Amino acid sequence: MIRGGDIVKGTCLLQKGQPYLVVDREFHNPGKGTAIARIKMKSIKDGSVLTMTVPTQQEVEDAQVDIVICQYQYADQDNYHFMDTESYDQHEVPISEMEDKKYYLKDGDSYELTLWEGKVIDIKIPYKVVFTVAESENYVKGDTVSGATKPIVTETGLTVRVPLFIKQGEKILVNTETNEYVERVNS
Repeated sequence: MIRGGDIVKGTCLLQKGQPYLVVDREFHNPGKGTAIARIKMKSIKDGSVLTMTVPTQQEVEDAQVDIVICQYQYADQDNYHFMDTESYDQHEVPISEMEDKKYYLKDGDSYELTLWEGKVIDIKIPYKVVFTVAESENYVKGDTVSGATKPIVTETGLTVRVPLFIKQGEKILVNTETNEYVERVNS
């Protein structure tokens, strides 16, 4: 059991006998009364979405999941391929189930995989990731306005708006929840 106030994005809950992955949560604290958590969950089995409001002190049944650290190997047409760094077990994750993760997976990097009954149900992407700028257009001095940005493409294909001074080949830090540029990374 888990308290409503302890539920975070990525938590697995059991509802209607099915595992649901929390994709969004928002806390609301009215002036008087009990604080509540508004939770949006996605079914791991059929993809249906369920919303729920839970008082922060109330307990909800959580799904018993396993967390394993795996190294991302590669992607083929249908699956992402991961290798458990301790047992060397291979895990295949259908791309169709987690297509939104494809721009954040980098060959050789390690990720936390969440397994429920032996099946991968989530790939935890770090909050901030370093990317190399693969494509960037140059700008002409004088074309700038305060806070001007341009689109670039990273080595994984992710498009991010960055300040005009960022050049191809440089490393940048990106917030993976908002796809926003954070800072330039000096190697």
